[in-house]
Amino acid sequence: MTGSPPSDPARALHETNRRFYDRLWSASRFAAPDRFNTWPTVAALLGAAGGVPRLEIGPGLRPRLPVAGTCVLDISAPALARLRAAGALPALGDAAALPYPDACFGLIAALDVIEHVEDDRAALSELARVARPGAALLLSVPLHPARWTAFDTVVGHRRRYEPAALAALLAAHGFAPARAAAFGMQPRAAWLARLGAWFLANQPARALWWYDRLLMPLALRRQKPLALQPAAMHAPRWGTGWAAEMDEILLLCHRLPAPAPDQETDDARQPA
Repeated sequence: MTGSPPSDPARALHETNRRFYDRLWSASRFAAPDRFNTWPTVAALLGAAGGVPRLEIGPGLRPRLPVAGTCVLDISAPALARLRAAGALPALGDAAALPYPDACFGLIAALDVIEHVEDDRAALSELARVARPGAALLLSVPLHPARWTAFDTVVGHRRRYEPAALAALLAAHGFAPARAAAFGMQPRAAWLARLGAWFLANQPARALWWYDRLLMPLALRRQKPLALQPAAMHAPRWGTGWAAEMDEILLLCHRLPAPAPDQETDDARQPA
């Protein structure tokens, strides 16, 4: 049989993201973790974790965990080269197939990652697999599919999440959200997001120069402290509370212990 091979949506999305972020990180300057409003939360987790092995997925040149000694996985070779020079332990790869053994990390960060992955369930399964019982996971995603813009398309998003669906997805993979906050540096004004998306799509070199030299420094200076509050992740009503107003959410989750085999058997015997 002749003709082109069938398309692979996951590979196509991976390549779209890789090209965008290779170009972005090749033209950008490094921003240290302590410059972000996530740092007080990270510092508290590092103190509580007592130096456990840690992993950050997709940090690019905007890492939120300390770089030296941290395992980092990214799809961008230019970003990994610079992270390696700063003392990271880098790996080139995808969040849906992590090259690490089971239950090896006590602290994981995956900020603005799983919305870029074709199979987000596989990515969350991998996060659950490499997390130790009780491990902390810092996760951020964009919310509300109805708020999709050209900016989402240009930066390689595959989806936005409804809050209730996100709650169910995390629970299905053994993660219990403890705290949550509004998050993100995307422009709040719709017209500014549309303008940025147009420049990224049509004049990427100029757009990335302005982003790195002007917009990113301004965004860092204007960050507000994270307003972490209890994550009332009761799926039926979560989307109607304070999370309904968020464009993007940061969640601090903990990996639940796997149920004991006897418990799994007992659960399976319960009537539906």
